[in-house]
Amino acid sequence: MSARSVLTRRILAAVLVLLLIPMTILFGVYVLNDRKYYFISLLIISYTLIPFMLVFEQRIPRAREMMVIAVLSAIAVAGRAAFFMLPQFKPVTAIVIIAGVSLGAEAGFLVGVLSGFVSNFFFGQGPWTPWQMFCFGIIGYVAGLLSAKGWLRKTKTALCIYGGLATFFLYGGIINVGSVLMFTSEFSLQALAAAYVSAIGFDLVHALATVIFLFLLSRTMLDKLDRIKQKYGLIER
Repeated sequence: MSARSVLTRRILAAVLVLLLIPMTILFGVYVLNDRKYYFISLLIISYTLIPFMLVFEQRIPRAREMMVIAVLSAIAVAGRAAFFMLPQFKPVTAIVIIAGVSLGAEAGFLVGVLSGFVSNFFFGQGPWTPWQMFCFGIIGYVAGLLSAKGWLRKTKTALCIYGGLATFFLYGGIINVGSVLMFTSEFSLQALAAAYVSAIGFDLVHALATVIFLFLLSRTMLDKLDRIKQKYGLIER
């Protein structure tokens, strides 16, 4: 893939992830009154597919390439369902980070978005679904960008540090804003501060779970994904 194509793809992905998708979520909140969350969720998935498909430039992606994304998303969904009895203690964020680091920022975002959407068919769909999709996705997206720049190494220590911080500050920081917008009649700094304080325990558990699952799974899964990429020439970053 040419340097110009990579730059174009990354600019488009950044515009979609950092601008268009947040605007779409807010459109659902303020214009659609949080009642069309399925529609907003499907729009987010559609946006996410655009930069991911550009990875393949002028060729049709092979089934095996799409299968890797599908399998990682399925593992994340199954992992979330398996730990349903433990609030916030889920492996989803860890798997999304692994996807981003191994397959690239666009793939990481896509795995996060799909995992959040599909798993909520088990946990319950609602106006929170687009927010969760975006939170999972942005963590995988940032992990992919940092890894591509060489700023996030594929070591357990580096991934665990990133996973813990990203889960607590990125996921927790964004989802708590969503909670205020969803469940209060009027947004205020006092309500936002109360949401952050009340969610500290949940965010810490979520961050701890991400660290634990990255410590247990990252090396094995990254090695497997690297072998698959080398064997089949999958998803060039």
